[in-house]
Amino acid sequence: MPAPETQQRLAALRAVIADIERKPALAEARSRVQAQAGGFPVLGPGLVQEIFTDTARDGGAGLGFALGQARTLLTGRRLAILYVQLAEEAQSAGLPYGPGLAWFGLDPARLAIVRAASLGDLLWTAEEAMACRAVAAILVDIKGSPRLLNFTASRRLSLRAAAGGVSLFMLRSGARREASASHLRWRLSPARSGRKPFDARAPGPARWRLRLEKGQLAGGETDWLLEWTKDGFTSFPAGSAGPDRRHAGTALPGAVPAALGDRLPQTA
Repeated sequence: MPAPETQQRLAALRAVIADIERKPALAEARSRVQAQAGGFPVLGPGLVQEIFTDTARDGGAGLGFALGQARTLLTGRRLAILYVQLAEEAQSAGLPYGPGLAWFGLDPARLAIVRAASLGDLLWTAEEAMACRAVAAILVDIKGSPRLLNFTASRRLSLRAAAGGVSLFMLRSGARREASASHLRWRLSPARSGRKPFDARAPGPARWRLRLEKGQLAGGETDWLLEWTKDGFTSFPAGSAGPDRRHAGTALPGAVPAALGDRLPQTA
């Protein structure tokens, strides 16, 4: 094939992919997005979401955001959430903490953990699990930008997710973005935790700063500051820091003993 013709075909292909990337979401996914007045939208099943953090060490924040959404997808029939990661990555990154999941409002017994030997096995596991009617959501932890996860692979996953009614959360890191058929793509970073009652110095509810890089949700918003509560996500204006932690309690007269962590009044 002559070089000029090859270049023309490549340019046309890039234009097609760019057009797909600009679309807010696949048409069949729009009905699964519901608006919440003044808050983060409730996202229904059957979506593929990419969650990018700038560094791998922020992966826990991405996992928390994905679990917060996955929890809402559990039903009487959809009983399980599948978390798939490479075996070699699990040894360095660790596993989700059971008591922490319970505090998060997720029964640890609902989370099934799979350690795959290779990326091919990881993607195969995710695709096959989408056919299981007992699975509500699948979380896959993918480091870097592997060639195996190309547009064709992501398109296949997106079609399987829509057909099976199972949401897929792809946990990624780094600055590189490849063309993909995901419905939504997020850039996420951890934010300073919220206020904890009775102890302003202790870490409070988890918070995330979110930017929607691909797709479009009801209301047209693209940036959020979210906090986790027992009832789900609470949204604050994206440019704010949320409620001021400095006013979490009443100041005590005199020095506060190091052992006094709940800021209760001292007694004689």
